[in-house]
Amino acid sequence: MLTVLIADDEPHVVELVRATLEDARVRVLAAEDGATALLLAGALRPDLLLLDVGLPDRSGFEVCAELRREPDLAATKIVMLTAAAQEADVQRGLAAGADQYLTKPFSPVRLLSLVESLLPCAAGWHAG
Repeated sequence: MLTVLIADDEPHVVELVRATLEDARVRVLAAEDGATALLLAGALRPDLLLLDVGLPDRSGFEVCAELRREPDLAATKIVMLTAAAQEADVQRGLAAGADQYLTKPFSPVRLLSLVESLLPCAAGWHAG
């Protein structure tokens, strides 16, 4: 089973991700802030972390950089998920260690495509 952790304080974003990705083979867990995201990531070692830049307690950039310092989480794919779409924001996210950068609003089709590109084992999981 694939585990996806979304760290976002906007319930509608969490629900969109859950509705798009969750099924019998994918579990979606949520954290409302950076501290919870760090705890859950360390405990659960998700396959994918969708990380909002504007978390209430610290920036997603800080959380990403902290996660990248953890050897046990080296295989976790991290996608910065944010409305901050300036090139400088994208570069900052990638410099912090993110694998990809997805801007809000995003379409479910784009999210599925991104997940399948990052996690080849997920390709086609939603087809059946």
